[in-house]
Amino acid sequence: MAPDDCSLSALGRTGLRAADPSVIRVGGTYVSAQVGGGGIQVRRASSPDALAAAPARLVWRDTRNLGSVWAPEIVRDGGRYYIYFTAGNDAAHRMYAISSASPDTGYTGEVALALPGDRWAIDGVPVTFNGQRYFIWSGWECATNVEQNLYIVRMSGPLTPVGDRYVISQPREPWERVVGNPFINEAPEVIKDPNGQLHVVYSANGSWSEQYCLADLRLRAGGDPTHVWDWYKSNGCLFGSNRATMMTGWDPTLHVNGPGHHTFVLLDGDIATSPPAGPKFPMMYHAVPKGTPYHWDNRYWYTGTFAWWGNTTYRRANVPGPTADTGWSLKFFE
Repeated sequence: MAPDDCSLSALGRTGLRAADPSVIRVGGTYVSAQVGGGGIQVRRASSPDALAAAPARLVWRDTRNLGSVWAPEIVRDGGRYYIYFTAGNDAAHRMYAISSASPDTGYTGEVALALPGDRWAIDGVPVTFNGQRYFIWSGWECATNVEQNLYIVRMSGPLTPVGDRYVISQPREPWERVVGNPFINEAPEVIKDPNGQLHVVYSANGSWSEQYCLADLRLRAGGDPTHVWDWYKSNGCLFGSNRATMMTGWDPTLHVNGPGHHTFVLLDGDIATSPPAGPKFPMMYHAVPKGTPYHWDNRYWYTGTFAWWGNTTYRRANVPGPTADTGWSLKFFE
């Protein structure tokens, strides 16, 4: 297509005017979760592109008036479906979960996750790595909104945190502090690279601005996920719309502004099914079409792809441990 083809503005855009996509593949069916209808809705379709036209089934309603409901995350674990979500108002936002044997009916009432510290918490996602369960989320260090960090805790089951929380990322790099008040790391999504190393791809900069972007944390080979210095951060955005914040060798988007809060479309949402090196693989994200005012109400779900990008060095300074780590990174495509 020619660069001035006006149809490019809709490249990958679905009909869902919404934020925070969460999509998994179950066999040949794609299952999504989103906020809507006074609660959480689930859709089923034969492809990610077809989700927008699929009927939305309300699987949970906020009958207890918990407050604003954000970012449901659907996974499949031990034959059951779990949807983790945030609910609350202002400083009261906490993580909850519901579960069912079916993806779009029969869910339990919400269960509050007893995350250590009992602080503001959003965008939680579970992961099992090297036989140990973990839960990763975005939260505050104390009781006030200074900055949003990424935290991890061990889990003994899908709903049971064990022990302390550990910070694994803070928005301290210049390229993730372009838009703040507060500065943020949020929307963590997990995947395992072809070497078996764990990645947490997260959103940085304010979601209310076109500076919103995706960045990567890569756990060093043999590293401990609860040890902050075993994580190496990409030296810039890997998927964003502003060249000044992109990692060297990565280009900004052509058709959307502020891509972020993505979902890797994995089989059962399980990192054990993470794709190998090779061709491009499906993902979804939300963004605002270029030429449209950047506003939360103008976000759409987009289909896109990603590919593993090898021999990529992430560098850091003034911290313990080696200053560089080389391994797999990711490239994202609209």
